[in-house]
Formats: sequence, C-alpha cells, structure tokens
Amino acid sequence: MNEKAKVAIPNPTVKNPESESKFTRLHFLGILLTLGGLALFGYFIYSVGLDEILSGIARIGFGGFIIILLIYFSRILIRSVAWKFCVGEPYKLSVFDTIQAVIIGEALSSLIPLGILVSGTAKAVAVRRRVPLVVGLSSVATENLFYSLGTGLFITFGAFVFLRTFELAEGWILTVNILIGFIFLLILLGFTMVVRQWHFASAICEKLYRKGFLTRFLEQGRKQVREFENLIYGFYRRYPKRFVPIFLLQIVFHALGIFEVWFILTKISDVLPNISTAFLLESISRVITIVFKLIPFVIGVDEAGAQFVTETLALGVGVGVTLAIIRKGRILFWTAVGITFILKRELSIAEIFKPLHSNK
Repeated sequence: MNEKAKVAIPNPTVKNPESESKFTRLHFLGILLTLGGLALFGYFIYSVGLDEILSGIARIGFGGFIIILLIYFSRILIRSVAWKFCVGEPYKLSVFDTIQAVIIGEALSSLIPLGILVSGTAKAVAVRRRVPLVVGLSSVATENLFYSLGTGLFITFGAFVFLRTFELAEGWILTVNILIGFIFLLILLGFTMVVRQWHFASAICEKLYRKGFLTRFLEQGRKQVREFENLIYGFYRRYPKRFVPIFLLQIVFHALGIFEVWFILTKISDVLPNISTAFLLESISRVITIVFKLIPFVIGVDEAGAQFVTETLALGVGVGVTLAIIRKGRILFWTAVGITFILKRELSIAEIFKPLHSNK
C-alpha cells in the first residue's frame, strides 16, 4: 500500500484510565446480565420440560437443521455483499473478504458479554490487510446505518401489526406507541445527520480537547474521528446509486429471518403457522437482540420473548422456547466457524479490543 493510503492509528500501548474504568463497568454489567439470562433460560427449560423441548428438536431432524444453517448463511452473505458495496474507491473488498469478516464479527458478538462493542471493530480488523483500519471501520459503520434503517422500519411495522392483532392493556399500547415514535425519531435524525453532514462526534472530541480533557488520546484521535465521519458522509455524496441496492439487501436479510422462523414452526408446531406469525416472532426477536445484546446468545430473554408470542397465538406448549433453542443451535455452529477463522488468521481478542482502548 502506498504512503498516501496509510492512516495513523493511535498508539495502543498507552491506556486511558477513564475509558478503562468505563469498560470495566460495562464488562461487569454484561456478566450480571449473562447470569440473569442463564437463570431465565434454566427456568424456561424447567417450566416447559426437557422432554418437550427435545421432542420439538427431533422433529427438525438433521436435514431440517442443514436447511436452517443454509438460511442463516444466506443472511450472512446478504450483509457481506451490502458491506462490500459500502467500501468507497480507491479501496475495495471482495465478498470472500467480507463474508469471513462478518462471520468473525457475528461470532464475537454472540459469544462474549461485550460482543456488541467489538463486532464492528472485529470486522474491520479482519480486513486490515486489504484496507486501512479507518476505512474498514467507516465502511462497517455505513453498512450498519443501512442495517439500522431496515431494522428500525422492520420493528416499527412489527409493533404496528402487534397493536392491531392483539387486545392489549393500556400500558402495553402506550409502550408500543412510544417505541414506534422513538424509532421514527431516530430514523429522521439519522437521515438529517447524513444529508446535513453534522459532525457531532468530531465536534465533541474537539471541544473536549480544547477544554483539556483526554488531551493525550484526542491529540490524534479527534482528527481520525473527523476523517471517519467524512468517509461516511462522503459515501452519501459519491455513491447515491448504491443506496437502493444496499437497502434492498437489508430487506432480503429480514425476509430470510421471517422465512427461517416460518420453516421451524412448520416442523415443531401442531398448528400450521402463517407468515404474520413468523413476522411477529422475528420482529420480537430483533427487539430482544438489540436491547439485550450484552448477553451472549441473548440466552434466556430470547426464549422469554418467543414464548410470550407463541403462547399469545396459542401455538402450543413450549413452541417458543424450542424455536429459540433451535435458532441458538445454528448460531453456535456459525460461531464455531467464526472462531476457526479467528484462529486461522491468528487474530487475538486483545488485538480486536485495541481500537477501543487505543490512545496516544
């Protein structure tokens, strides 16, 4: 790579006590939530009954589980292609590069309590030999913006269907309406930020630096944050024709999630499911994944959400818990694949965490 393409990366050997303290608190919170999730998981296993769950899993069979793995792989492939489209010239990534990086990122996101904080960084680190780290991070962030938009609309529509499908208490109605309004507000804010190119992050870093806070970290860090923002906003200006294809890929990603739920339900439920049922279950799963992402494999809470919907729809005893456990099985499989890629590339957890602690 030529000298112009090189981007200065903060020195990771100098630690910032304030960021270390915040990270430790988050780590402690992640452990507490994980223990709570395990307790909740144990409760659902006990309440539904292990025999009932094993019977549902047996209905899937080996062939059915292979299909589930392929559906999940298709979703990974979709996001990998979307990320590829988010890399601007003169840099580029192949689908082969991005798909392995996405699997690595998803593996860490699922496996460790703070996975949500390192997933995007892990993807960028995984392709650091192809593109500079800041380019990798900005392209991941750009794809995440499209993903967030698609997910926000998906959850909003799911909440709307939920309100119209069930007779809910006033408190639930208010909560769901607040959720819908909040998501629309975030979407509007995101659009405005991109169109108007609001450099919030770099402005905050500059203000902190001038006031004498974190000066060693922000000496170079504030410039890199600005460059990071410019790369994201520059993508909006330079590649407007890519917006529709990337957004359509996000729609396909969620559609495959609905299809996966529907396929599993046809195998484990005595009641023939319809698409609206699968849609509600997948939208609830998305909300749970976002809210409780600190918990590895969203264990316990995913089962709780799925069981709530399946009981409400009268799909049968333990169907929701069985559904969530089967979906965890395919995540475990692809997490193992991701760990294999990490070992093959000789990546370490410390190396992936470095950009979160980096300082100068």
